[in-house]
Amino acid sequence: MNSPWFQRFVPRPGARLRLFCFAHAGGSAAVYRPWCNALPDAVELIAIQLPGRANRLNDPVVTRLDTIVEAVVAALRPHLDRPYALFGHSMGAVLANEVARALRHEGAPQPGHLFVSGRRPPHWPNPDPLLHVLSDADFVAEIQRRYGGIPPEVAEHEELMAMLLPSLRADIHALETHAPLAGRPPLACPLSVFGGSHDPLTPREHLEGWRNESSGPFRLRVLPGDHFYLNAQRDALLAEVSASLAPLLGRVAA
Repeated sequence: MNSPWFQRFVPRPGARLRLFCFAHAGGSAAVYRPWCNALPDAVELIAIQLPGRANRLNDPVVTRLDTIVEAVVAALRPHLDRPYALFGHSMGAVLANEVARALRHEGAPQPGHLFVSGRRPPHWPNPDPLLHVLSDADFVAEIQRRYGGIPPEVAEHEELMAMLLPSLRADIHALETHAPLAGRPPLACPLSVFGGSHDPLTPREHLEGWRNESSGPFRLRVLPGDHFYLNAQRDALLAEVSASLAPLLGRVAA
């Protein structure tokens, strides 16, 4: 697994299941590092690293979501030799869903479970004014107003923001210009949807809207917190994820 798209913080080559995780817009794979030792030993977490950040800081950013999905699918293809699941938060939820659909389209093995978090369903229109067309100053201010998530020590540091802005703008551009085809058939895997109880971007009715994205079993769980609830609620969230993965592990010989 030497692809630049993958970060394996705790390699488990003998794991019976792989969990591929996708971060929020502007985020890096490192947001999932603390998860590794909280998951069952039979699960290997592999975080997806988009270009233009962290160890890929010098790689050109990508502003088309379809291009990202194609590259991730190509990187994943050789590593679907055992059961796997996908988890994505915010922008990562869109990517996880689109990757699952792209893999199905080409006849690849389907995920044993899809976890999405903090995002409205892909077929729902964007209710907000576009961000990617704003000036840098207005863009950052509006990102903070809608999402939060940029620590003050970063937002107020010119050099750090200069490093963050290209990838964040590229991710938002990719999200805002992505238009999934209408009328797509649903996936067939189990689908778990998570959100924060005080996230104004994804009220419960938005999370419920994911129900039509898969014909498999559907579960919705709302945890205390805002858009980045998963930081403070990590233990509760991972308990839910681990419980959902347990049936998949039970089907695989140890």
